[in-house]
Amino acid sequence: LPSLSLPCSMHLIQVDSVQRWMEDLKLMTDCECMCILQSKPISIEKDEQNELILSSQYSTCDNLQLLLKRAWIISTELTRIAQKLEKNRWQRVHSMTVRVNCHVHSMINEYNTSSRSSSEEMHQLEKLLIDKCSEFTAFTERCLQTEDEEILKSMKSCVNETLTTVAQYFGQLIELVLTQEAQNLLRQIELSGSLYVTESAISSLFSLAQEGAHLCRIIAKEGGVVVLFKICRQDCFRCLYPQTLRTLASICCVEEGMHQLEKVDGILCLADILTDTSHSEATHAEAAAVIAQITSPHLTFTQHLSSFLENMEEIVTALVKLCQEASSGEVFLLASAALANITFFDTMACEILLQLNAMKILLAACSDKHIVDTPYSRDQVVTILANMSVLDQCASEIIQGNGVQLLMEMLFEKSSSGNPAEAAACERVQQKSAVTLARLSRDPEVAEAAVKLSCIPRLIKLCRSPTERNNSDSVLVACLAALRRLAVMSPDGLEDSDFQQLVKPRLVDSFLLCTNMEESFV
Repeated sequence: LPSLSLPCSMHLIQVDSVQRWMEDLKLMTDCECMCILQSKPISIEKDEQNELILSSQYSTCDNLQLLLKRAWIISTELTRIAQKLEKNRWQRVHSMTVRVNCHVHSMINEYNTSSRSSSEEMHQLEKLLIDKCSEFTAFTERCLQTEDEEILKSMKSCVNETLTTVAQYFGQLIELVLTQEAQNLLRQIELSGSLYVTESAISSLFSLAQEGAHLCRIIAKEGGVVVLFKICRQDCFRCLYPQTLRTLASICCVEEGMHQLEKVDGILCLADILTDTSHSEATHAEAAAVIAQITSPHLTFTQHLSSFLENMEEIVTALVKLCQEASSGEVFLLASAALANITFFDTMACEILLQLNAMKILLAACSDKHIVDTPYSRDQVVTILANMSVLDQCASEIIQGNGVQLLMEMLFEKSSSGNPAEAAACERVQQKSAVTLARLSRDPEVAEAAVKLSCIPRLIKLCRSPTERNNSDSVLVACLAALRRLAVMSPDGLEDSDFQQLVKPRLVDSFLLCTNMEESFV
């Protein structure tokens, strides 16, 4: 997720510019109204105020989204002010400062209207920010009234300093507001005995966690992981397990969340859920998603998960069963992603998978187009095959399950939509299938099967044609390695020119030759 120059990370969905303008129109209109009214709130009757507060408790998520969107606008405006200030465009600086001032007032008024409790610290920060914004606006207005370059130069440093202070107060206020919102939601989850209130609070917490890593850190620091695992240990909340586990998966993308998970024996809880056959498939799938998150090879802070090794065998067993019985592609994807990550996490997992006949189960699943229905799922399967292929016993399993045919098909993986994420997944499938072939072809029987299935011509095509591999260097290296392994087992399968260019030279020389190759030479 892209992050802003705030202590919190927020994201905006990429949409059509007209649609974005329509969405922003209300905020812009409010801003102009605030200019006219000089930020003076319209008083309302006491009964109406109570009614407004009462109705707002059911739209916490909407209020948070409005707050985050307003914060994004202010952050963007502050960045633009700094840019205009650098170019000495004082007229623009002043008009944008007025706009920021209005947005800040609107944001504070909106939040105080919808929030039922604010701390003294928050009120102090609000006052500091409002005062500093007013000072900032007055300062830039004075800059407009002088044309003396020397005076403007001396004032510029003061304006810069004020801008920095405004940004600092604004960041602190947003941090405090988000912390308070997280605390309120967690308090609701922990203290409410109502299924409806708990579900609503978890839903709002999930929305908050989707706003980025910094929000996840706030939730984790406020005890979010502890509170959510308490829900997962109460039978009366069983219907909320999928939603709760989905929220946990989001929060555990940060180190603070992982530490909290370890402290509350979260791994043991997840193992219990996965092995309990009375739970729904949706619950098992979301538990698998948490496992996939905490074992991700991209994270650098999984080493402390010592308890995972203690429960690994039963977790792996449950995940293989989930893959075998998956009723949809989504469930299979979550379960296979968890297994794929675990094979990176510990090599013992590959031996457990071999004992569980996982190779046969995964290969069979790939023949069902309703289950393994996307490049993302095939990416998980081929990752598991690649990591298991280091074991000598895997070769016979691959032969028996018609796995060489599957690997050959994966060498043809192409994106149908042109979506960048899907294209990247297709590249990974091609690369890992070539890696798996290279590793397994040390067994003569596998190499013979690969040659009979015309793997060599396909590997040559991938090496020589950049478009076939989506210009991927990693696919090229893997294909060169697989081709060289097969060439040793079956030297007659190559033309002399292919042998001279792709096999005989050093791998780096063949790589450079192929990366510089024009499509017309293929």
